[in-house]
Amino acid sequence: MGKVRVRPETGRLYLDFTYHGVRCREYTALSDKPANRRSVQKLLDRIEREIALGTFNYGSTFPGSKLADRFVGLEAGGGSAAGRAGAGGVDHTPRFRAFAETWVDENRPAWRRSYEETVIGTLNQYLLPRFGNRTVGSITRAELLAFRADLSKTVSVRGKPLSNTRINKIMGFARQILNEAADRYEFRRSFQGIKPLKQKKPDIHPFTLEEVNRILQTVRSDYRNYLAVRFWTGLRTGEANALRWDRIDFDNNVILVRDTLVRGRLQSDTKTYDSARDVPMLPPVRDALLDQRRRVPKGVDWVFCTRRGSPIDNQNFTKRVWAPLLAELGLKYRRPYQTRHTAATLMLGAGEAPEWIARVLGHTTTEMLFRVYSRYVPNLTRQDGSAMARLLASQAGALNYNDNNQEDD
Repeated sequence: MGKVRVRPETGRLYLDFTYHGVRCREYTALSDKPANRRSVQKLLDRIEREIALGTFNYGSTFPGSKLADRFVGLEAGGGSAAGRAGAGGVDHTPRFRAFAETWVDENRPAWRRSYEETVIGTLNQYLLPRFGNRTVGSITRAELLAFRADLSKTVSVRGKPLSNTRINKIMGFARQILNEAADRYEFRRSFQGIKPLKQKKPDIHPFTLEEVNRILQTVRSDYRNYLAVRFWTGLRTGEANALRWDRIDFDNNVILVRDTLVRGRLQSDTKTYDSARDVPMLPPVRDALLDQRRRVPKGVDWVFCTRRGSPIDNQNFTKRVWAPLLAELGLKYRRPYQTRHTAATLMLGAGEAPEWIARVLGHTTTEMLFRVYSRYVPNLTRQDGSAMARLLASQAGALNYNDNNQEDD
């Protein structure tokens, strides 16, 4: 039996009914009001009477509907669209390419631009070449497993096989698309029983406190404040690079993390809901930011910027500043993102409570802390940042960096 439903995101009414074994949804422009509900219900009642009598014509009732062509021939000859495909007859489900395009269009409003680019890139590089011209209802479980096996033999642009993490992401997009198609066109989910590949536990390489001190003492003075803030707050790369002065609250000693910089574009939303947070300024962080404010030219909104007043580009920073710095100090190379892991492990080592650390880092729960940093967790008793502050205070002499390194000319 069909129903009149309402789309939560728009508040508009739509009809939800089954015809020739296919679940059909037809959307209206009517808002969810009693009078509108009565009108749509009358239409649904008429449709169901005509279906029962065998006189219903989909195209006449819903001209322009994408589903109308699917029932041409069936309305005259009878039978079930879903049943015919399942029994080896004609498959009336759309091609993967067309349905993927619809899926992207429907989900685009909820995605960040960088995520959308990742989805489209994955579709174009992996999924469409393999399944683009296939109908979604014809793709089998065996074919998906064969596709995954082929991915494991694929070499990336860096000349290395795709990791299980990357393969799972590719398969994850395929899973979302095909599961949505299965729900709409009522065929068996081909991904049923396919589990993700096992992924390696994240391998982190945090710096020790002594190594951090050496880095901050040696780095060029125009990047010292930048690294100090990253080491003592655990900000993600995009979060640190996106900081603007209106997000620095010296009165309340907090950094308002609300933005991120992705591929050179400022996005006024963070990685996750909990990533938007207020990060406390420990004394060295406040000192670094006060010094940075004196260094940045007037009229520049970015907290950390280049000589031209533009935000720091991570690739350029890594190549020209970070990698040479680690080489000069004789330290094993690791990505700048390890500054975040370093902050987490130092907070844990200082005895801060996991809940406090999770809030500072922007994690939803403490689960990731124990999963990623378990070997660094001692007895945790503090919960207000005081333990970390005492740890840094004990290194006051080491943290008094000499400003004797040449700036960018």
